[in-house]
Amino acid sequence: MAAVPGGRSVHVRVPASTANLGPGFDSIGLALGLWDEYAVTTRDEPGLTIEVAGHGADEVPTDESHLVHATIQYTWRELGYEPPAGLALVAGNGVPHGRGLGSSATAIVAGVVAAQALSMPVLPSRDSVVDLDLATAGHIASVLEGHPDNATASVYGGLTLSWMPDLSGRDRAARTVTARPALHPEVDVVVLVPDARLATQTARAVLPRQVPLAAAAANAGRAALLVHALTTDPGYLHGATRDWLHQEARRSSYPASMDLVDTLRGRGHAAVISGAGPSVLVLTTRRDRDDVTVPAESASWHRLTPGVPLVGARVTVR
Repeated sequence: MAAVPGGRSVHVRVPASTANLGPGFDSIGLALGLWDEYAVTTRDEPGLTIEVAGHGADEVPTDESHLVHATIQYTWRELGYEPPAGLALVAGNGVPHGRGLGSSATAIVAGVVAAQALSMPVLPSRDSVVDLDLATAGHIASVLEGHPDNATASVYGGLTLSWMPDLSGRDRAARTVTARPALHPEVDVVVLVPDARLATQTARAVLPRQVPLAAAAANAGRAALLVHALTTDPGYLHGATRDWLHQEARRSSYPASMDLVDTLRGRGHAAVISGAGPSVLVLTTRRDRDDVTVPAESASWHRLTPGVPLVGARVTVR
């Protein structure tokens, strides 16, 4: 087993993401222009140092359990490399935690691509961009995250449609498959972020194990329409973002978020829960973006217009 050399250093930049977009449960993702950044350095001397600034700086662990560090170690094992004796990690968290903006997926993707770059036989020159194996990064990150929507959006940027092989072995692909249709140039996003948080596992725990056939059929139709709306005709966004699978089932977990979704949809905006919530995502157009405002009764929400970056994870040599 080859060893990862000490004395290497890379800078990693990964965008946030929003998932589901209404009916695209666990399959449709969209990158958001909020970024986590990391400096990762391998050392010949034993030891681990982790520094964290930004969102969650006072909450995330600074030992071996830090998600980026744990992901780096996992990825090296998966790729067949022996870790170096020591590692230094400096994190700048720009993605809010526990808000349905893919913070865990962003950290996982950062760890995967950092491990890929640092284990390359030869790194390019200083300040050069590393040519990553994005397909492998997307698969490893999706396996660790448990579903591919957030992870692949952070890996690739833009709009992603993804699926993972099922356990029956009937899928022809052995790993996560991601399609990257071109986002319509007029599509834009508004993200409304509350102060409250919600853990993804809490939101998923209330989902039903079975849904009526009629609901599944309706959801499938809207998910197909959503792809058309995002790529070809944004005029369908409002109708295309109707969901039957997860949002109503989670209403008690984020009642204020669902009230805001209801209000915005009543005004004609394509509002949905962002990922597992509690943030609210509005799919709109550049022309109509300024019309998406926080209602007076919901003044505590923070309005963001991060845009959709068309490039995802990026690693440069330091």
